Parts: sequence; C-alpha cells; structure tokens
Amino acid sequence: MTLDPSRIMRMASAFQESCLLFAASDLGIFAKLAELGPADGPQLAHALGLSERGARLVLDACAAVGLLQKENGRYRNAPDAAAFLVPGRPGDLSGALRYNRDVYPAWGKVAELARTGTPVENPELHLGENPARTRSFVLSSHGKAMAMVPMVLPLLNVADRSQLLDVGGGPGTFSVAIATANPKIKCMVLDLPAVVAIASELIAQKGHTERVTLLPGDYHTTPFPSGNDVVLLFGMLHQESIETIRDLLARAYAAMLPGGLLYVMDMMTDQSHINPPFSAMFAVNMALTKEHGWVFSDAELKQWVTVAGFRDFSVRPLPPPMPHWLASAKK
Repeated sequence: MTLDPSRIMRMASAFQESCLLFAASDLGIFAKLAELGPADGPQLAHALGLSERGARLVLDACAAVGLLQKENGRYRNAPDAAAFLVPGRPGDLSGALRYNRDVYPAWGKVAELARTGTPVENPELHLGENPARTRSFVLSSHGKAMAMVPMVLPLLNVADRSQLLDVGGGPGTFSVAIATANPKIKCMVLDLPAVVAIASELIAQKGHTERVTLLPGDYHTTPFPSGNDVVLLFGMLHQESIETIRDLLARAYAAMLPGGLLYVMDMMTDQSHINPPFSAMFAVNMALTKEHGWVFSDAELKQWVTVAGFRDFSVRPLPPPMPHWLASAKK
C-alpha cells in the first residue's frame, strides 16, 4: 500500500491562503477592482499606494488560488470574491474576516494551549480592553450575523411575541432583524459596556433605537429583566463552563413568562466531539482565547436545558454553508 503525503502537505501550507485572503481584503484589492473594473498591476498598485513588484506578486497569487481572474495582464474579481468580499454589497463578508485575522497569531500557539490548558492571549482584548480589537470583533460579529439572518429568521417562531431578551447579543444584529420583521416585539440586548457602545451605532443606523434597547452589563452577574416571552442565547455559550451554562439557562427560565421560547444558536458537535470537524476546530479556537472556551454536543445541551425546566427541546444544524446549530425549547 502506497501512502500519499499530499493531504499533510496541503495542511502544512493552508495558512498561506488565509494570509493572502486577509491581506487582499485589508489592502482594499477587491473593493478597488469593483470600482475600477478590470485593471493591470501598475494601475492597482498606483491606486492603492502599493509597490508595483509587491502588488504583482500578491495579485498573481490571488489569481492562482481563484480569488481573482487574470486575462491579458488585467485582473478582475472572481465571481465569489465580487459577491462576498466587496464592502457594502449585500453578501459582504469582509468585516466577518476581521475576527479570523485577529486570532491568527493565537493559532501559532496551539502547542502552548496543549501544555497549559489556558488561553494563549488575554481574553479581554476583544471585549473592551483593546478598543481596536473590540471594535473589530463586534463589527466582525455583525458581518457574520448579517449573512446568517436570512437563514435563521424564518426558523424563529416569534411573530406573536412581545418581549425578547438577547443575552450576550453583541452588535444586536439578530434583535434588529427580529424587530424589523415583527413590528409588535420589543428587544433588549444585554452585553458588556464596550460592546453595546458599538451596538448602539449599528442599531441607530437601522432606526430601531426605540424597539431595540441596550442593557450594559455582564450577563454573568447582571439580573435578567423579567417578563420575557423569548430569550436568545446566540453564539456565547461556547465560551462558558458547564456550571455557568446551567446558571444562565436557569436564570433565562426564571426571567421568562409561561409558554416563553428559548433559542440557542451555537457551534455544536455530536457526542463524539469530533463531528462536524469545523466545530471541533472551533473548540480549539475558543480555548486559545477564552478560559472556558470549547464546543459542547447537542446531547449535552439537551440535558442542561431539560434540567433547567424547559420542555419540547429540538435541535438542528443550520443549512449549509452555516456551521451553526439552532436549538429551541419552551417554558
């Protein structure tokens, strides 16, 4: 039997494509090509203030991996780059890439994580301590959420609901989308002061400051407002210990009216904790930056939700390409 080393070699160099993508996005290459149309290397270098030699090397590499197309010495955005990497376009993911770029250095310290079991960088960097990292993190979360809204919103049964609590709601993107689609509902986003300060800008841009309000605080200790008929726990339980998850579910239950709905959206795995592979990798990502970062299984979540008192638990993976799972339960 002859073994092929190709898979291992591809893994060894996979970081190169990531770096190329981050650099091209940060340099404004996709945006400039959308503005200019097909352009040659010197044109783009002059327009972006780049070295002609450096620009040519980066542009050719982008064309080689399919981010750009090159014909007769002129470059244009590939169709998927035009759809998802040009700022301001409906499918824009350029903001969402910023988080991946920011945690890239931490991934170089996976061995340190294995040796110590503790984060390799200060977990507070993107939660208020470093304003630039915090803003990048919140805007990245907003970009990812905007891409997910069309798939998630139809799965939320909130048409007849009146009060929603969005725990750890970050930029408030889902609350704004829910309020837009359901004129009777009022939403409250609870998150850290540095995070909601940025969320306030995004909510104001959508004109929803009256129906999407902000509660600056720490969801570990800040009392949950009562009278909710919907509680969202979206994309935040993966950074918490089992004890904290149980506490948050119990407090959500206590703050909810009878018949209220709980929605949990997060990365999850099956009971093996290795499938799907993306979630297993995401668990490492979270452990690199959070003391209790990990990914739980759908079966573990069902147990915690049931112990908290909820009934009618259900869970499903979101449609591709979204890697998240969505769970629901009722009080």
